[in-house]
Amino acid sequence: MDWLTDQFSNLQQWLFESVVQPLVYAIGLGGRVEQAFDATGWLLVGLIQILILVAVIGPLERWRPAEPVVDRPAIRVDVLYTLIHRLGIFRVAMFFALDPLFDQLQGMARTAGWANLNLDQLWPGVTDVPWVAFVIYLVALDLVEYFIHRGQHGFRWWWALHSLHHSQRQMTMWSDNRNHLLDDVIHDAIIVVVAQTIGVAPGQFIALVAFTQLSESLQHANLRLHFGALGERLWISPRFHRAHHSIGLGHESRGPRTLGGCNFGVLLPWWDMLLRTSNFENRYDPTGVRDQVEPDHGGRFKNYGRGFWEQQWLGLRRLARRA
Repeated sequence: MDWLTDQFSNLQQWLFESVVQPLVYAIGLGGRVEQAFDATGWLLVGLIQILILVAVIGPLERWRPAEPVVDRPAIRVDVLYTLIHRLGIFRVAMFFALDPLFDQLQGMARTAGWANLNLDQLWPGVTDVPWVAFVIYLVALDLVEYFIHRGQHGFRWWWALHSLHHSQRQMTMWSDNRNHLLDDVIHDAIIVVVAQTIGVAPGQFIALVAFTQLSESLQHANLRLHFGALGERLWISPRFHRAHHSIGLGHESRGPRTLGGCNFGVLLPWWDMLLRTSNFENRYDPTGVRDQVEPDHGGRFKNYGRGFWEQQWLGLRRLARRA
């Protein structure tokens, strides 16, 4: 672990000094050098992730696809979403827009005497071991992710945004980041606040996010793969998550067009099992949203957009109708 950390730090330093720092000074942001160094860490993580997607998960998709690839333009739009998020572009925007607010809120909490709950200090000598702390924070944040996901499917205003993610009918390893940007802002704001509250260190947070994102990319892959009777109940597989995206199954319950669904877990299926929202059927159904394939009373099909900007604009229009 120490060797990996050292290698990553060396690569981050080299990338910062060779590329990022000269660019920062060239555009007149010399006062943001420290923040630029942190952003270089996210950039490096994203580059490693994309390398793993192309070198590992891509061949798996070609080996055992869940369905034929018939809509490559839709996949190219998902690639754009992935690049925006994994290369740090979205996080840099979040930093300039929301980081001052987070710092102010945390300062107010400290002034009021509210201390952070550092989970890695609950059992000195055990929970402060790096890998033990990593697992504790991973499980804690995954529980939060589960309830965020339930909210995205349970509140109609939130579903108006999150439905963009489910509208992809050609799901692949690139589909994880296909989200409305406002949906991502809400999600990331909750996760950052919770992570700071429970004491996740910045380095740990980067590792947790990177690990989670890679697992989610595998889950969204066009891949006919499950982990067996035991493995399916330990970690979320592509089959388990595909059921969550399946038309009329993964985003509905108690009849057509009723919000709900199954398999909301992000990494661990435990929360779905405990709260009875799991579906372990070994099936690979078409993905999408019901109103894309079934017309409304006026004979119209819902349009979620083909290009990036059209998808973002239509998401805001759906939200406005729910406001």
